Amino acid sequence: MSREFDVVVGGAGTIGTVAAALLVARGHCAPGRVALIAERLPQAGFDRDWDLRVFALSRASQRLLEACGVWQRIRADRICQYERMCIWDANGAADAAGSLQFDCAEIGEPNLGSIVDGRELQWRCLEAARAAGVVVIEAGIDTAVCGDAEVRVRLSDGRELAGQLLLAADGTDSKIRNLLHIGTAGHAYDQDALVAHVRTSKPHRHTAWQRFLATGPLAFLPLPDGRSSIVWSVARDQAARLRALDASAFAGALDQAGGEVLGRSEIATTVASFPLRLQYAMDYVRPRVALLGDAAHVVHPLAGQGLNLGLLDCAALIEVLGDAEDARAFGDMRLLRRYERRRRSENLLAAAAFDGLDRLFSNADPALSGLRAAGLGLVGRSRFLRRRFAERALGLSGDAPAFLRSRP
Repeated sequence: MSREFDVVVGGAGTIGTVAAALLVARGHCAPGRVALIAERLPQAGFDRDWDLRVFALSRASQRLLEACGVWQRIRADRICQYERMCIWDANGAADAAGSLQFDCAEIGEPNLGSIVDGRELQWRCLEAARAAGVVVIEAGIDTAVCGDAEVRVRLSDGRELAGQLLLAADGTDSKIRNLLHIGTAGHAYDQDALVAHVRTSKPHRHTAWQRFLATGPLAFLPLPDGRSSIVWSVARDQAARLRALDASAFAGALDQAGGEVLGRSEIATTVASFPLRLQYAMDYVRPRVALLGDAAHVVHPLAGQGLNLGLLDCAALIEVLGDAEDARAFGDMRLLRRYERRRRSENLLAAAAFDGLDRLFSNADPALSGLRAAGLGLVGRSRFLRRRFAERALGLSGDAPAFLRSRP
């Protein structure tokens, strides 16, 4: 009823599966020495339409997924590379001087990132973890006890697992984080993000479009079949009213909100929603424990960076663990503190920036309207600033680990 591993990972979403696969792919653990635990495992969806949840992955995230064998498995029709970005304010227009536009040609890159189907991504990550020799266990976690020599986890089926390190990658409401009494701070936005796929009368031109409205940002993300995936952040009561509309009325409201930047819209799927919040863990590490992804931080989706930040957590932790003499040193707090210092500061900075942008742009104050227009205009007129913003969006600057700065 008991089994020993080097590392036990809680959570089989993208972050947990990538962390588990990387531990083996980077040579930190042998096959069979990493356990991945989750109550529910991702399922294949080959006969389904695109998932309503899509992710905008940076170049750094793509290279990380290549390094652990995930990217190569994703079907080509579940990826759409975007070459341009266009950002504009509610009081302006997408083709006006006050808009902000980035083009991959300006920085000598083939694209600025990729839109990926969420269901496909999770399934391929699980496939890659299994192919690497990760032991996948479908069960809940009842207890987690950290000792001087090991961490022990009791599962809902009665089994016990022991390891040198426990990784909490089990999401926003992390069971592991709660079991270890790690507190969180932050606030709810009183906003929901509405998501759906739409057909538009004008082509998306492989461009990611985002308009900042007083009620929250609206994004159109390109899909490979010509449709666009929308992410529309609105106040919770407004979200309820919009979801109650029929498809034609919802499309009319969407066209008004987006200024018909892609012409007239037709709703091609159901409309779903999820609540938005800012949340961060007070500690990223405890003896023999590290938090990753949404278990450590949740940010506003206006920049689409939540998953990218979590994948950089994985990369930073793997890089830090590479300095351990062997797996017995994985729980060393000196190593884990290095991971915490690197990622906590980066994630808090990103969370504060996204929170500030939401407050600045999701506001009808006329005084702020001029400030927004001036800021967008300043960046838009400066080739240097546009380049720096685009490079930052690629995820290869700042704290990106060395092994992501060049192709695997």
